[in-house]
Amino acid sequence: MSEALIAVPDADLDELRRRIRATRWPRPWPVAGWGAGTDPGALRRLAEWWADGFDWRAQERAINALPSYWATVDALPVHYLRFDGETADSVPIVLTHGWPSTFLEEVELAKRLARPSSYGEAGATSFTVVVPSLAGFPFTPEQPTLPGVPTHELWHGLMTGLGFDRYLAHGGDLGAGISARLAQAHPEAVAGIHVLAVADPIDQSQPTGEESAYVAQGEQWYAEEGGYEHLQRTRPLTPAYGLNDSPVGLLAWLLEKYRAWTDHGDGLSGRSDELILTQASLYWFTGAIAASFRPYWEHNNYPPGPVRVSVPTGLAVFPADLVQPPRAWAERNYNVVHYTQMPRGGHFAATEEPDLLAADIRAFAALV
Repeated sequence: MSEALIAVPDADLDELRRRIRATRWPRPWPVAGWGAGTDPGALRRLAEWWADGFDWRAQERAINALPSYWATVDALPVHYLRFDGETADSVPIVLTHGWPSTFLEEVELAKRLARPSSYGEAGATSFTVVVPSLAGFPFTPEQPTLPGVPTHELWHGLMTGLGFDRYLAHGGDLGAGISARLAQAHPEAVAGIHVLAVADPIDQSQPTGEESAYVAQGEQWYAEEGGYEHLQRTRPLTPAYGLNDSPVGLLAWLLEKYRAWTDHGDGLSGRSDELILTQASLYWFTGAIAASFRPYWEHNNYPPGPVRVSVPTGLAVFPADLVQPPRAWAERNYNVVHYTQMPRGGHFAATEEPDLLAADIRAFAALV
């Protein structure tokens, strides 16, 4: 276990604050709110707190108190958290974060899965939870080759190396795709997957009305909200130079997603502020933003092929997530045995609604 996962020198913290205070702000547009991108008022408020008031040292201590470990898989270092379950028969599960997230967003979910009795669920199934950090994200180094070792193979090596010959997998966003490919490649080891999104099916013929509406929803979302993804898939290094150099630019890039993809109004108050600035600080101090774009670019330039999952699959659909796939659409490529339309929550469900998500994972696990 690492004694200190991160220890930012005082000089680096001072430099971050200096850069924030020296931001060269653009002239305001005659556009209110978030209509043309990140709202300038919300951004200034958070930036000012980041420079004068945000207690990074408290967050640093909390991060260093987490059960962090390192493994070497296929000669590559992988950072992960491990939360041991409270019973001898705890079910092993690997949780995979997405973008613009980090391992940190899985912590509240992991705690609830590992120690249900601490959250009013005495007697509920407990899990031994492994939370790896994606390559290039804080704190797993970027892979040195293109394309790199597939993430699902790293995860399988990690889980079997930890002694788990059979395990579950969960993920949303990038993590959903990794979980699906993990199950596709290793059905003998993956007992089931629980995901928040699904890949488009190989066969899209004769869609139902519900499926057609879902496809149209996805097309509309991409037209209105998918600019970041197109850029990260095609020319990721161009924005990366600016985002790696300007903390406010980085914050603006992340903040707009936290606001747009959550189900809590503007998503920018209370603990959310703290989480957003902690995430931005992690990206800043580790210089991870450029590497975090790589999965998009690699997927575009080294297509991994279609997904077909034969192991039992659970799908939880949150109403404020990017899209809401119907069960029939998922069943074209996945062995869906559990499908839940959640009453609330969005793209960052592990932090927005950890109780709901933990309960749904338990319900799914009971079926496999």
